[in-house]
Amino acid sequence: MNVLVTGATGFVGANVARLLVADGYRVRVLARPASSVTALEGCAVEVVRGDILEPDSVARAIQGCAQVFHLAADYRLWAKDPSEIYRNNVDGTRIMLEACMHARVERVVYTSSVGTLGLPQDGSLGTETTPVSLHDMIGSYKRSKFLAERVAEEYVARGLPVVIVNPSNPIGPWEVRPTPTGQLILDYLLRRMFATLDTGLNLVHVADVARGHLLAAQRGRVGEKYILGCQNLSLTEIFRMLESVTGIRAPRVRVPHALIYVVALANEAVARATGRPPRVPLTGVRMACKHMYFNAAKAVRELGLPQTPVAQALREAVDWFVAHRYAPPPPAFRARVA
Repeated sequence: MNVLVTGATGFVGANVARLLVADGYRVRVLARPASSVTALEGCAVEVVRGDILEPDSVARAIQGCAQVFHLAADYRLWAKDPSEIYRNNVDGTRIMLEACMHARVERVVYTSSVGTLGLPQDGSLGTETTPVSLHDMIGSYKRSKFLAERVAEEYVARGLPVVIVNPSNPIGPWEVRPTPTGQLILDYLLRRMFATLDTGLNLVHVADVARGHLLAAQRGRVGEKYILGCQNLSLTEIFRMLESVTGIRAPRVRVPHALIYVVALANEAVARATGRPPRVPLTGVRMACKHMYFNAAKAVRELGLPQTPVAQALREAVDWFVAHRYAPPPPAFRARVA
């Protein structure tokens, strides 16, 4: 079967493309002319150069494909011109789904984010049906993904067979351009983490997220959303796991959100003056005020989503960063290879 993957030069997209090839699919990827394909190194895919904002190149890329995995997204917590994020995530999704409609694609898997989902007021776990509105979205990235999800639902209503997946925070190999979660792991390896915050995330192995995409295409119900997640962990618990994996001592000091907020304000002021992304984006600090905990039971039950232990995912992420010289071998890594 011929399939198209957008966003395959990124972290999750590359893992989806690699899994599709391993499972015997003929994989085409749509990549911008200037995009590096390092994440697809050694992967037998057909690379078509184009842009999701160009209807003609999108139509060419889709031609002859029975399934489309639309993962392309502008994942930035800060942009000098936030309208770019909306164009890529909202307009790009509309152009892609319109082309899929014209091509009569058999199945579309649209990749959203748990960031578009609601969190219960009582502190329980978020699900696919927790009430949420645009007002609840923090920052341009989350707002744009929320609006893009509404576009996907619009095309479901028009008859396009779309299944929506909402990954949490993937970790693992082939993170060529580290996401915020990957950068946290890398900063830990580089011994840049001196304190912790009262926050929490849902982590999941990127291999499970990739498999979840394929399962969504095979078993997912049209118009339904599926959280692709695994384990809910506080930042302190994540650091303790990293301490076990790396041998690098975890931070013991917790700083208040108010202090980090002031640091973020200063960073954003410098960013506006220089045009360079802030090291501590204000949006990230505002998001960290909540424990982003979710329940992936629906995907486990209906799709058969794997649940690889997060400790293993962290170990594989660390091994990949070290093997590709993003960071020197930590003490535990040297002990394993000695």
